[in-house]
Amino acid sequence: MTHCQSVGRSVHLVNLDPAAEHFEYKPSIDIRDLITLEDVVEELQYGPNGGLVYCLEYLVNNIDWLEDQISSFEDDYLIIDCPGQIELYTHFPIMKNIVSTLSRMGYRTCGVYLLDSQFVQDVSKYFSGVMSAMSAMIQLEIPHINVMSKMDLLGDRANSYELERYFDPDPALLMEDANKDTSPKLHALNRALVQLIEEFNMVSFIPLNIHDEDSVTTVLSHIDNAIQYGEDVEPKEPKDMEDGEEDDDVIDY
Repeated sequence: MTHCQSVGRSVHLVNLDPAAEHFEYKPSIDIRDLITLEDVVEELQYGPNGGLVYCLEYLVNNIDWLEDQISSFEDDYLIIDCPGQIELYTHFPIMKNIVSTLSRMGYRTCGVYLLDSQFVQDVSKYFSGVMSAMSAMIQLEIPHINVMSKMDLLGDRANSYELERYFDPDPALLMEDANKDTSPKLHALNRALVQLIEEFNMVSFIPLNIHDEDSVTTVLSHIDNAIQYGEDVEPKEPKDMEDGEEDDDVIDY
């Protein structure tokens, strides 16, 4: 949000997480104005996971609410913060239905999957992250960017050559590491996972350090390219010079 505002981009935060409590920026649209996880758990006696699914299904069943809310920002850039529960992207059609609604309204969407950089310290966790990202990509069927977040937490290792194989997965090398840390009984499973990753060849990661302006710019440029942001906008005609002052030529996105 800060970066977008600094470059003069009109951007709004949309919160679709009914369990969210703290925001660095106030959402312009908030699902909690429609339904909250706290109310569902209290009134229906659902657990946290079941309650979250119920809230998102409720949103889909009342999708006109979201359409009305979003229509107020039809010319703006929207960052939609979604729940992190992976089942919503791999087991249920909930998020796919929401994406379809956005597409029907004329919005170009890009999925951004965030994988914590700490996963590279455990190859088994990294494999699970790659598989989850791939499942979401297949399910949503939209332009998709995978981001390895919190790179600043890796310290000096963040710039090491060793991490390159995690950004663009080298399954053969990663399988060697996984086999070192797992029982021989699981080596066949590791091999099957590697084969699956190689066959689809879909997942790669862009590193993100939110404290590095260049890193943020790189990620945003990939997203802009995925949705072809601004490519269909014609330059505005310069206003007539008034009072002896010249107006700059601008492209208004």
